[in-house]
Amino acid sequence: MSKINAYINFKNNCREAMTFYQQCLGGELTLQVVKESPMKDMFPPHLQDSILHASLENGELILLGSDMPDGAIGSDGGPISLMLVCAGLAELNDAVAKLGADGKVVHPVSTFFAGTMGNLVDKFGIRWGLFTDEK
Repeated sequence: MSKINAYINFKNNCREAMTFYQQCLGGELTLQVVKESPMKDMFPPHLQDSILHASLENGELILLGSDMPDGAIGSDGGPISLMLVCAGLAELNDAVAKLGADGKVVHPVSTFFAGTMGNLVDKFGIRWGLFTDEK
């Protein structure tokens, strides 16, 4: 079966956002700056210091991003939410606290028939759903 990885187009704050996600979720962060890439001649001067590609990897978690312009991005970040499936309650509560810093909790962490979940919008406007089957 194929695998889907989340790829976020940021509005010139990819480095800040991906560094924040690394602090929240751990893992190894790789940032490719336009002017340091083999593709540098394809981009105008005002994009040379932008992030061409970012990758945050921590086990099965792979989060990708870029500063490259995308006219389809709305002010609310688009119709996508990232779902983070956590190993347990401690991990879920830690992720909610970290990802929600300077953001907005949309649905507080609560238990329901299938487990425990919460929803938030982080300080970069990205929507997150967090879930664990632990109650």
